[in-house]
Amino acid sequence: MVEPERVTSPEEAPAPPDVIPVIAAGPNVLFPAVMAPLLATEPREVAAMDAAAGSAQRLVGIFAQEPSGPGTYQGPLRRTGTAATIVRMARTPAGAVQAIVQGTARVRLVALEQEQPYPQARVLWLEERAEETPEVEALRRSVADLFRRVAELAGTIPAETVAALSQAVGPGNLADFVAANVPTLGPEERQQVLETLDVAERLRLLVRLLTHEVQVLEVGQQIQSQVRGELDRRQREFILREQLRTIQRELGEEGTPELAELERRLDEAKLPPEARREADRELQRLRTMPQASAEYQVARTYLEWLADLPWAVSTEDNLDIDHAERVLNEDHYGLARVKQRILDFLAVRKLRQDAKGPILCFVGPPGVGKTSLGQSIARALGRRFVRMSLGGVRDEAEIRGHRRTYVGALPGRIIQGIRRAGSNNPVFMLDEVDKLGADFRGDPSAALLEVLDPAQNAGFVDHYLDVPFDLSRVFFITTANVLDTIPAPLRDRMEIIEIPGYTELEKLEIGKRYLLPRQVRENGLPEGALALTDGALREIIRSYTREAGVRNLEREIAAVCRGVARHVARDPTRRFTVRPEDLPEYLGPPRFRWEAAREADEVGVATGLAWTPYGGDVLFVEARAVPGKGRLTLTGQLGSVMQESAQAALTYARSRAEPLRIPPDFFERHDLHVHVPAGAIPKDGPSAGVTMATALVSAITRRPVRRDVAMTGEITLRGKVLPVGGIRDKVLAAHRMGVRTVVLPKDNERDLEEVPPEVRSELQFVLAEDVDTVLNTALHQEVREEQPHLAPTAV
Repeated sequence: MVEPERVTSPEEAPAPPDVIPVIAAGPNVLFPAVMAPLLATEPREVAAMDAAAGSAQRLVGIFAQEPSGPGTYQGPLRRTGTAATIVRMARTPAGAVQAIVQGTARVRLVALEQEQPYPQARVLWLEERAEETPEVEALRRSVADLFRRVAELAGTIPAETVAALSQAVGPGNLADFVAANVPTLGPEERQQVLETLDVAERLRLLVRLLTHEVQVLEVGQQIQSQVRGELDRRQREFILREQLRTIQRELGEEGTPELAELERRLDEAKLPPEARREADRELQRLRTMPQASAEYQVARTYLEWLADLPWAVSTEDNLDIDHAERVLNEDHYGLARVKQRILDFLAVRKLRQDAKGPILCFVGPPGVGKTSLGQSIARALGRRFVRMSLGGVRDEAEIRGHRRTYVGALPGRIIQGIRRAGSNNPVFMLDEVDKLGADFRGDPSAALLEVLDPAQNAGFVDHYLDVPFDLSRVFFITTANVLDTIPAPLRDRMEIIEIPGYTELEKLEIGKRYLLPRQVRENGLPEGALALTDGALREIIRSYTREAGVRNLEREIAAVCRGVARHVARDPTRRFTVRPEDLPEYLGPPRFRWEAAREADEVGVATGLAWTPYGGDVLFVEARAVPGKGRLTLTGQLGSVMQESAQAALTYARSRAEPLRIPPDFFERHDLHVHVPAGAIPKDGPSAGVTMATALVSAITRRPVRRDVAMTGEITLRGKVLPVGGIRDKVLAAHRMGVRTVVLPKDNERDLEEVPPEVRSELQFVLAEDVDTVLNTALHQEVREEQPHLAPTAV
């Protein structure tokens, strides 16, 4: 206990010195008329104590220090401190000095006179301002009452300290004594009390501080009472449960060891409060239920699902951006935009730990690596990976689960995937989201609206569990081939990232780096048994595959590996180098031609570019003019939009009859037939408009179409060329076919930025605003008569 002491009056004491030794006290504040222990360990502090002890008045200045950091007080000395008299001093064997000092008066630091061998300062002795008024007396009583209340609530202030309160002489000493003995006052608050010279103001400050402390202690006492009440309730429940177990044991209905194990697993699962209440309710029902009852297994299965879910199990994210970039580059070639988006997510996650997981949707043709990208993301993050295929799912219960009232009910596949992952923050891939269906059993895409909404999925409720499960930490990734079949509300919740088809150079690198080593390994070939030259690999890409992805390319490489494996199985020492001329032995004759399919420029046949869910493609539009009555025939399974494009192309050709030198009565004396080969495949869309117009004008004017020119664009009756979509995939398809010139709508010029530079450098682009530009580019100037190939009939 720190007790107040009587201070000698200034009239009785000699004049205090202006220069005294100084000790830095860190956060500690000493008050006048208060006695406290002091330990000096550093040489400068020991020297200061020795100098003070050797002086006539044994005075030393005690100054607190400014904070130098959170919780650290090693800064410069405060300007106001306390001059203290050394009452008792002793030296330890280690050379430190232990002393008892008594505060004498407040002093202000004027200047440091010396630093070595010990600090010594010039000080100004301060006098407190006190008046005996009713207000001061009221404040003094309030401070005393509040101090007693704090001591009663805190329970850490000794009763002797409270009793010593009455020994304080004067309201100023009372204020200093209270400030020194309330343990919860901080260094800043104590220093503020020390610096307040006006006694009335000092007492007001203490009233504010002590009132706040009483309020905090009273709230804490209420919380402790509530906690004790909760503990008492749980103890009562424990006693009652033990009594129930005893009764069941006497009746021969004691719970089985498996229930004890199930309860232990539920405790370890750290269920949230709502789920825990439901689990306790079911567990209580299970204890009172005969094991032969059908409901017993239902309740037990439900509790096992609750116990197995990773409610509080998370994997720690690896947020090293360089590591993630290395992983993505190791697993995938190209795909710069996708990789950049993933690295952006990691950067945001590193800067803000509570950021919600994004919902990414990878859209692109088959075989471009959408699913494997999800696996790479999981590996880069250090998370577990779960994949769920949505192709053909038509039952809403597949997503939300079945209610427990049904026989054989189970949670939905979302919750099943979370349990399989074993953590509540896996990378969850929902494959083929564009192939969801809907029937009388519900709409699964509507059930996914909550799952794929970061603002809602924190409280996702599966019908089977019937308690919320937090999905907000799951990194959901969906994949699709097309966006058109995804419902608009579901599409709106996802960030669309398009993954276009690969260029020939990209396929070549992917084949060398990933596909060939994997197929060599999977077909059991020894290391070095097969070498596939770049020329052979390029020939496979050009002549044996025609796709946006690399799935068929891997199949053809696998066929080469199997053919080599047949020889290596007979002679393990043989080594093979496969060149382009060796490919027919393993793969048969080439299936596709690298150059455009037509060998010569023909009349009435134009090369168009189309987009399909499997990437870009080249189609040939044929047109013929035959004697007739002006009818237009369309064949090739053309959709309504494509048929309208043909009608618009014909109208444009008729409107331009004079500049094109078409006879005035040509359309009354001829029928026109437009056909698009591959007639078994449905086709639709407006982008074949310019191709149909070119084929029709060529057939009418007998001007051949250049075979190395491909085109795309929508046509209007005024002959304008409107922009279309899928430019990158269409240009890649033209490049695969060996086309040299590509005609595009002028408004699609900005889309050329997405075309790889190596492809742009090998093609010439013509940006057309009207059909006349297309015709001038695609048609020859001279007229060519058709050469018959049919042998003459013998007479």
